[in-house]
Amino acid sequence: MDRGCDSGDDANMMFDFADLKPVDQYKLLASTIVPRPIAWVVTLSPDGSPNAAPFSFFNAFGAGPPIICIGIASRAAGDPKDTGGNIRRTGEFVVNLVGHANAMAMNVTAIEFGPQINELAEAKLSTIASAKIGPPRIAESPAAMECRLHSVLEFAEDRLLVVGEVLALHVRDDAVLDAKRCQIDTPKLDLIGRMHGGGWYVRANEGFELPRIQVEDWFHS
Repeated sequence: MDRGCDSGDDANMMFDFADLKPVDQYKLLASTIVPRPIAWVVTLSPDGSPNAAPFSFFNAFGAGPPIICIGIASRAAGDPKDTGGNIRRTGEFVVNLVGHANAMAMNVTAIEFGPQINELAEAKLSTIASAKIGPPRIAESPAAMECRLHSVLEFAEDRLLVVGEVLALHVRDDAVLDAKRCQIDTPKLDLIGRMHGGGWYVRANEGFELPRIQVEDWFHS
């Protein structure tokens, strides 16, 4: 049996992360924590041009203040991605969400272009000025969050956790049910999530409803 794996006393295989290389830890996490929302992040490069890249180690972590977190890994040791450096330098970024119609364009921006290449131009995407920060948002995205850097956690030389505070949310008009009550037609956004392997995704509008059970109903049913 491979080092780091143990069938144990039940029918579940155990993987001991202390004995696994980071690449194997990543493979296990990325293939079991699914689906993951995609943060399509736009930042400003040192010359003022926009940079775009998708990250799927991403989620929301509460409100009051509204906090989101993004995991950013380097391409390789000593070769950091532009996004992390731009966020550190400016303290601002936009998290655009990825609709099914945006999938191909998002995939183009995931290509490891050099810093001299504008990913948005390569993907034939347009931008709209943000209301509160410098980096623009992607016009084709169904929803976008303007964010200010809260903090950065460094886990290793090449791995960052960016913690951001959401300053403003833009949602496509046809997906807003009731603006005053902050009600969104989530299925209409037709978002996609990251799955396993090198290129598997899922559409997030195929769901089922399961109302939460109240404790009084549970004991009196």
